[in-house]
Amino acid sequence: MQADKPKVAIPVFPGTNCEYDSAKLCEKAGFEPQIVVIRNQSAEELSESAKELEDAIKEAQILFIPGGFSGGDEPEGSGKFIASFLRNPGLTEAVTDLVENRNGLVLGICNGFQALIKLGLLPYGKITETDETSPTLTYNSIGRHQSQIVNTKIKSNRSPWLSKTEVDEIYRVPISHGEGRFIVNEEVLQELIDNDQIATQYVDLNGNPSMKTDFNPNGSVYAIEGITSPDGKILGKMGHSERIGKNLYKNVPGKYDMKLFESAKEYLNSLIN
Repeated sequence: MQADKPKVAIPVFPGTNCEYDSAKLCEKAGFEPQIVVIRNQSAEELSESAKELEDAIKEAQILFIPGGFSGGDEPEGSGKFIASFLRNPGLTEAVTDLVENRNGLVLGICNGFQALIKLGLLPYGKITETDETSPTLTYNSIGRHQSQIVNTKIKSNRSPWLSKTEVDEIYRVPISHGEGRFIVNEEVLQELIDNDQIATQYVDLNGNPSMKTDFNPNGSVYAIEGITSPDGKILGKMGHSERIGKNLYKNVPGKYDMKLFESAKEYLNSLIN
């Protein structure tokens, strides 16, 4: 692995649309992004795409699943195709090797977060079968798509993705989703709290976690916006932290840049120093 140009595999699934924002964020932090378009017009193209992504993951230090409107954002469709695709044996093996043997990182935003949840990578840290006790992401409690800028608070910065943030620090983040409500039973929620796996929460103007729609746009349990795997190497969040750049949101002041990839690069560099 080269410390100066670690690679990021960015798959583009039908309906996702944040690959350019994602790649730009990677490049800014000194990574080499590799965008892999998943083609599904024939079984042959789908098979070829799976092999292309498998090869990209094997060469990369990071897998970044971006957001958008996977599957047309149809009810219960978001993230399902992505998760099903990544259950291809070759891809499952490549992702498992990345996380368990090569100390790689995984990030999923919006559709990517949905896929990581459906795969079991979150909150369990490995691709596994999920059941009725597993956390999931479902329809916004308001019953429609939400698009706005919200406040989120860092609850834990233990993850390599969040090392440049401080606990209780407030970040503004744009959201755009119809299925972003994180739901989990009380037992698993307590495990997430005890394991310090809750990364970020939706908060009100005073910085307090909130269940009010104005602040928690989807009605997520415990105001959860993002969680990590037990070891922190996998991060999923609903808010589009990749949608940042010069002169954006000038009329909505606040801190937007969580320096996710700067943190990730520092972590990867530490592995070879």
